[in-house]
Amino acid sequence: MSQQFDAVDVIGTKRDRGALSTAQIRWVIEAFTDGRVAEEQMSALLMAILLNGMERREIADWTKAMIDSGERLDFSSLDRPTADKHSTGGVGDKITLPLAPLVAACGVAVPQLSGRGLGHTGGTLDKLESIPGWQAELSNEAMMQQLNEVGAVVCAAGAGLAVADKKLYHCVM
Repeated sequence: MSQQFDAVDVIGTKRDRGALSTAQIRWVIEAFTDGRVAEEQMSALLMAILLNGMERREIADWTKAMIDSGERLDFSSLDRPTADKHSTGGVGDKITLPLAPLVAACGVAVPQLSGRGLGHTGGTLDKLESIPGWQAELSNEAMMQQLNEVGAVVCAAGAGLAVADKKLYHCVM
């Protein structure tokens, strides 16, 4: 377990335009993920970050802490390189469905983890689940099998992946 901090002090640091230490960032992500920091507190911290920004080091530390909050997938067993296509937001799902198979046809694996309940139009998964028989929830093994066989997959992140990300997204939506 990382060093202990107080959520109010961490929020205050950012509110007062200070830089969060690596230890503070690791602690707040871990504590939020396991329920020791409330959604209201994390929302206040996120608002302070939005208003006051983060230094490059803080962004790198935050990203690493988010990654470390869950399991990681290892794509080294694939016989091709991998590429990620991440949404920049906006209405509609106009890019994922044509781009993932196009990139896969060029010999690059595309493990596309998509979202749900994103704004008023829903997420990519919400729309795809309206297709009879289509499944968003795949095991890591099934996802890897599809990447090996087809070269692309669009699915939900497993329960152990990006745990902090899921909680943070819920906090701001």
